Amino acid sequence: MALEQKLHLKLSQKLIMTPSLQQAIKLLQLSKLELQEVLNQELLENPLLEESAEEAKQEDAEAEAQEKTQTEEEAKAAEPTPEKEKDSFDEIDYDAYFQDYIEYGYNPRMGEEHEEFPIENTLTRPPNLTDHLAWQLGMSDASPTVKEIGAFIIGNIDEDGYLRATNEEIAASGSYDPADVEKAISAIQSLDPIGVGARDLRECLLLQLEFLEVDNPLVETIVRDYWEMFMQRHFVQISKALGVDMKTLEGVVEIIKHLDPKPGRKYSNERAIYVEPDVYIQKVGDEYIIVLNEDGMPKLRINGSYRNMLNSMDSKSDGETVNYIKDKIRSAVWLIKSLDQRQRTIYKVAESIVKHQREFLEKGIDYLRPLVLRDVADDIQMHESTVSRVVSNKYMHTPRGLFLMKYFFHSGIDSDTGEDISSLTVKKKIQGFIDAEDPRKPLSDSKIMKILNDEGINIARRTVAKYRDELNIPSSTDRKQIF
Repeated sequence: MALEQKLHLKLSQKLIMTPSLQQAIKLLQLSKLELQEVLNQELLENPLLEESAEEAKQEDAEAEAQEKTQTEEEAKAAEPTPEKEKDSFDEIDYDAYFQDYIEYGYNPRMGEEHEEFPIENTLTRPPNLTDHLAWQLGMSDASPTVKEIGAFIIGNIDEDGYLRATNEEIAASGSYDPADVEKAISAIQSLDPIGVGARDLRECLLLQLEFLEVDNPLVETIVRDYWEMFMQRHFVQISKALGVDMKTLEGVVEIIKHLDPKPGRKYSNERAIYVEPDVYIQKVGDEYIIVLNEDGMPKLRINGSYRNMLNSMDSKSDGETVNYIKDKIRSAVWLIKSLDQRQRTIYKVAESIVKHQREFLEKGIDYLRPLVLRDVADDIQMHESTVSRVVSNKYMHTPRGLFLMKYFFHSGIDSDTGEDISSLTVKKKIQGFIDAEDPRKPLSDSKIMKILNDEGINIARRTVAKYRDELNIPSSTDRKQIF
């Protein structure tokens, strides 16, 4: 069979992710603060983009009038005039001239300004646990070998203060002697905070008890020898094994509870993260008004001088420059269109959420409806993935408080009323039952399930256990009050 070349026409549909489309998708899922950073970066990289104020035309008119006035004044100044009277040296306002020096502590005797807060003394961040331990180790009188091993150990201590490397791994890191490794671990465990460098919780508590010198031998005995029974809350068995009454054991347990299980947390560098809502929901009369938060967002426009420059250029002689300006104009136009489309899409999604969750806005969480992404996507005639990107990392400020837009999307549970009940509403009910329970006879998951079933909510025991775990509520065994 002979091989030959032929031309064929083929019609097919393909979705090509152009850079412009990728940029539009990226902008859609950014939060307001992230979007501000991206736009500021674009303003720096694209010379054809500029930030326009609302009074841009007015400013241009004022600038032209000012320029005209300045030109007239210069023309008058150029005309021959009578000799002007020389400025008097005594008429200079020295107090006003040197006011800054007086206010900021300038001392003429010193001959220089006083800098109250030297920039080199300004901390960019507070010291974390690693910095704190390294500083103490460097100030100690330990041998160079112990300090070298100690530096490796500090690098393997997590944010809670626990050592996450075995003695064998530490020794293998530099072919160190096991005895030196033990000395280095002991040196680290003697540093502040007390309990740091422990391999597990029991060792951490023992280090703290040793430092505090607690005058009760039962405390150390329980932590050292009865730890598993203590963790399983088998207090009756412990009291029998030690031959003490429950009242005495209660005091011992209280001492152990007041020890710090995570000593490294006090040197955590975690800072509060401030969020700014992307959408405001305001009630005006009987209607809810949606307002997009555009405070601080730069309003972009294309610099007109470059357009004039492009019109005056010759595409043959200035081909490279013309292509560069055209490319930047296309990029700027697409960015502005993408921003406009982003705002429109966010508005549509927010409008649909308000329509579906109006009862929640009126009456509270008990009236929160089950809602999935497809419901909103079908309502606004968009793809489900687009709605998912819109609600990602964005906040909505409502009369009921500030919520993630994802907060309004959750599954539902069948009820005897014929309408599904929001899983968040069920979680609130579970939280209420547990808050009102008798601590000596806590409600089991089966008991909570029966109470909800009696209220007409068809829920399984494993679902109750799942929701309880999501609420960070211990099981009934762990919640039971022994003393």
